[in-house]
Amino acid sequence: MSTNLTLRDALIAAVDEGLRVLSAGRPPSRPSPARAVDDARLTQDEKRVSAALMRVNHAGEIAAQALYTGQAIGARSAATRDHLLTAAREERDHLIWCRERLDELGGRPSALGPFWYAGSFCIGLVAGSFGDTASLGFVAETEHQVEAHLEDHLDRLPAADEKSRAILREMAADEAHHGTTARLAGGRPLPQPVRILMSFGGEILRRTAYLV
Repeated sequence: MSTNLTLRDALIAAVDEGLRVLSAGRPPSRPSPARAVDDARLTQDEKRVSAALMRVNHAGEIAAQALYTGQAIGARSAATRDHLLTAAREERDHLIWCRERLDELGGRPSALGPFWYAGSFCIGLVAGSFGDTASLGFVAETEHQVEAHLEDHLDRLPAADEKSRAILREMAADEAHHGTTARLAGGRPLPQPVRILMSFGGEILRRTAYLV
């Protein structure tokens, strides 16, 4: 995203990016970790549980794309903007991996994908408006909460579903890296009320996307 773009141009570019995210029309830059894992026979109930969990993760990655895109628009420095857009590109791989696994499990993405994108994009705009250190702190806290969420899903996946587990492990490693680099780039810790509000919002997404 060029620093020479006007706000209107940046918003148009963000809408275009949102349509690309929701259409799932691009290949990942890295192959899915699931490709190196032998497929296992899952019962219908196990497939249902795995698909629901992967739908939640897919919805979360839609939100991550929107958050970082919104934050990048408000970035004060080129270094912060590049940091956010680099993280967004890596999160795009997660999005595609989750969608591929959903298809393999016979599942479907959340019907509220456009809502997750639009809402998260607005949150990203607000986070970016508070300056780069706050925005990077938002990234670090987001990734910290996502790591905890992924650990929970790793525990809840059916034991035989090693393909989904391989994806979530790689995602967790990437999230930890994003959080660490955001802190090292100057991200400051967020106030506790903000962290609680973020956790509440994440829980709404997880509970809703599990079902819808």
